[in-house]
Amino acid sequence: MRAHSSALTKGFTLAAGLTLVLAACSSGGGNSTHKSSSAGLSSCSTQGKANTCNAAATKSGGTFTYTLEKNIQQWNVQDVNGNTFENGEALEVVLPQVFIPRPDFSVGLNTDLVTSATQTSTSPQTIVYKINPKASWNDGTPITADDFIYYWRTNNGKDCPPPPAGDASQTKGCLPQSTAGYDRIKSLTPSDGGKTVTMVMSKPYSDWKSLFGGGYPMYPAHVVEKLSGATAGDAAHMTAAQMTQGWQYFLKTPPSKYATAGAYKMQDWTDNDHATFVPDPKWTGAKKATLQRLIFKVISDATQEPIALRNNEVQGIYPQPEVDLVNQVKAIPNVTYTIGSGLTWEHFDLNLHNPVIGKYTALRQAMFTAISIKDIMAKTVAQFDPTVKQLGNHNYVPGQAGYQDVVNASGQGSGDLAKAKQYLTDAKFTGVGSALKAPDGKAVGPFNCRYTTGNQIRQSECQILQSALGNLGIKITIKPIGAADLGTVLAGHQYDIIVFAWVASPFPSSGAQQNWSTGGGGNYGGYSNKKADSLIAQAVGETDAAKAAALLNQADSIMVNDAYVLPLYQKPTFLAVQTRFVNMRNNSTNVGPPYNTAEWGLKK
Repeated sequence: MRAHSSALTKGFTLAAGLTLVLAACSSGGGNSTHKSSSAGLSSCSTQGKANTCNAAATKSGGTFTYTLEKNIQQWNVQDVNGNTFENGEALEVVLPQVFIPRPDFSVGLNTDLVTSATQTSTSPQTIVYKINPKASWNDGTPITADDFIYYWRTNNGKDCPPPPAGDASQTKGCLPQSTAGYDRIKSLTPSDGGKTVTMVMSKPYSDWKSLFGGGYPMYPAHVVEKLSGATAGDAAHMTAAQMTQGWQYFLKTPPSKYATAGAYKMQDWTDNDHATFVPDPKWTGAKKATLQRLIFKVISDATQEPIALRNNEVQGIYPQPEVDLVNQVKAIPNVTYTIGSGLTWEHFDLNLHNPVIGKYTALRQAMFTAISIKDIMAKTVAQFDPTVKQLGNHNYVPGQAGYQDVVNASGQGSGDLAKAKQYLTDAKFTGVGSALKAPDGKAVGPFNCRYTTGNQIRQSECQILQSALGNLGIKITIKPIGAADLGTVLAGHQYDIIVFAWVASPFPSSGAQQNWSTGGGGNYGGYSNKKADSLIAQAVGETDAAKAAALLNQADSIMVNDAYVLPLYQKPTFLAVQTRFVNMRNNSTNVGPPYNTAEWGLKK
């Protein structure tokens, strides 16, 4: 998953084919009404239209400026520290991936990269990728099996080991956001001059379509080979030091500095301001870019996004919706917008590295039980989306085949103060309701609650939590995070309690392995439960979707009892664009709206 400011996971495949359900759709402009049959983004509410709404022919020319809600500080989206939503949005414009998550939660094969990706055997599980004969990097180097091999070896957790514990800079190794699937590959064998790749798995992997893509695009192996002095075309024999050099290079270097493969190329990047993309004349794909320029503009204060849209400084925004913001956009003429529900979900996380929070399960259970999610929703998202409901799962959202409410029966999120206090009293805590002390007599807290600055909803969520936990005798200080610092704060465990949103992809088993398994790349709070680990590992290898879901829900029930992460709600998403531009869609998976930038353009 990716954290949305908006860190990424491979999260949710069992929902492939489900239609995105939209809470509200409309075209902007004064007193507009919600007409699902109207033009633009409004048609996204029609059953089966999520992948094709707002579609029209385009003409050449025009500049489209799209907002990023935080700065990009690290450019390797495969790295745990670079695994942010905005980084993924920018890189998918210029780097290729095999399967791409789509707005209806299905995944589509990227035929510009591969003409086919087929499972040819189940014993052992074998997948054959046929690379498009035309596919090449824009310096003329063909895309081959070598790029797949480099990807695999840097992400399997073995060939390029993670930095040692003493490496505070985390620069002496590869630190992938997830090794899920890559750690199960037995071999990658090239043939047909490197244009066919045969992958054999050591163990079955249900989410194999998440590999070499799914929101995590490929980097050019030949760039690393030249940079590190490795033999050209021989990623299979690169040393760990050579791969580390490449890994760190991509972490620090924007893609304007090396070979890419997209309809656009990045012309320049101005830190904390904007990226400019222009059509790449060396692009070998079927769809050619028609925009003269595509700009991604950093606006970290969401309240400024509708102002920029009204002033024509940007032509498309994708902020977290808030009442005032939505109303402002409604009043802007010639703008179409949609409020949707997808794979983005809001949550409170506890840092189990904190010695008090990590030690006492009863304390965590009490904290989560004292919080009223209904109160949170009523004071925030329900004000513009009255259909929003409490989320009851860590791996699925309502509408997905595997969804089962495993949270609400526990009382977590109920706001039941009496039950919360009983947890503490039974566990021999004292000072309940006044100045809480642990059984050993030490004070509990103060704890901080952290959120990304400029996000009014999350500020309110921290304030409501502060009040709720105050009723237990726990003092909470609210400490904002700079919009660009979320990944650093998470990876560095620089929080006690934090609220943010996961932006999942359609791969639930690998997402669970990343976020909830011991040592997982997205398991920032340090959760560990051997029984849950075992159930998740079984789900990852289970090719039957229903059986995999049952295993994940068993693991989820264990995690609920351990009170590590409290799901709040399926977060509404909000996309607004000028009506003169077409083919932008609300893709609420981990890839976001820029999943199809080659199609964006001025309406013909």
